Amino acid sequence: MSEAPPTDTVDIDAVRADTPAAAHGVFLDSAGSSLPPRPVVETVIGHLRREEEVGGYRAARERADDVAAVRTSVGRLVGAPPSSIALSDSATRAWCDFFYAVPLSPGDRILISSVEYATNAIAALQRARQTGAVVEVVPSDGSGSIDLAAFEAMMDDRVALVSLVHAPTNSGLLNPVREVADIAHRFGALVVLDACQSVGQSSLDLSRLGVDALSATGRKWLRGPRGTGFLAVAESVLDTLEPRSLDLHSASWTGPDTYTVASDATRFETWEHDVAARLGLGAAVDYLLDLGVDAVEAAVRLRADRLRGALADTAGISVRDPGERRTGIVTFTVDGVDTTAVKDALAARDITVTVSPASSTLLDMTARGLDSVVRASPHYFLTPDQIDEAADACRALVR
Repeated sequence: MSEAPPTDTVDIDAVRADTPAAAHGVFLDSAGSSLPPRPVVETVIGHLRREEEVGGYRAARERADDVAAVRTSVGRLVGAPPSSIALSDSATRAWCDFFYAVPLSPGDRILISSVEYATNAIAALQRARQTGAVVEVVPSDGSGSIDLAAFEAMMDDRVALVSLVHAPTNSGLLNPVREVADIAHRFGALVVLDACQSVGQSSLDLSRLGVDALSATGRKWLRGPRGTGFLAVAESVLDTLEPRSLDLHSASWTGPDTYTVASDATRFETWEHDVAARLGLGAAVDYLLDLGVDAVEAAVRLRADRLRGALADTAGISVRDPGERRTGIVTFTVDGVDTTAVKDALAARDITVTVSPASSTLLDMTARGLDSVVRASPHYFLTPDQIDEAADACRALVR
């Protein structure tokens, strides 16, 4: 039985009123840094204005409860209690804070996916060099998703950590998560999920996914400010992890030679942070929750499917999205035209896309023989006419 097509229930007029720039050109880079809605912008600017009036310390004290409430909102978004949420300045920081807190010994094995993001891979290689652990790659299956049979065959009790990318930066693939987590946990391994490209466009629940941690950014599909992100850590593993660096917020100095680490996920935070940005992140999460994550997921999928289908039907354009389940990322190449030239030509028509180079996802791109791909990522604030306009512009580039 085939899956029923999604239904678009997002109030397009309302979200476009909150996104004035959506009326100009076609913005297709929400996988990079999306257009924030007005409530997010007003929240950030409003706090900066208050800092201008009374200084950063007093302004922060006035909004202390609101910053704490951001953890509650993020927890609602990913199905975790506020005590499991650490606010950060990026997905990279959040992922690395967890990864570097996992104890590793000589001979331990770190498994990464074939669509691993460069930052994650570099961190894994660095820690392997420092600790004597080894890094191994889990292959993909014929569809492009992580090969569950091969993964299970690779597992043993020396695997300390599995890094899984939910949605890679360079394609519309969506990897299975719960299946990976269940296999890994049978052997006592931890699983960290890079949800940087899935949070904000896909429904996520930490406990149902079964992972030990997930990291995400605010600036992409969540439509939050740059310089924001978060880490969600399962309560079952939180007490076993001490971050690589601590301060007077993540720990307490209890004596001349003693300290106590915070009992909750704030052990992964630092005292100094951008208060305005974090309030903006909270506004972005609340905006998404008000729309409904399932409604947003359906709307994004409809727009991505429309664009992907139009490009796939065009001779001279190759869609580069593997996998059986797809996200809102649409990647493609145009025969005989450099990807940067495609991006620039579309920009001349006020259509914003980006280029994903092989260096970002080296293993996957090398295996597929790709130097780079054009990446388009339509969000729910675009109309069908805008999607068609972008597709027509791409067709015009075919030689």
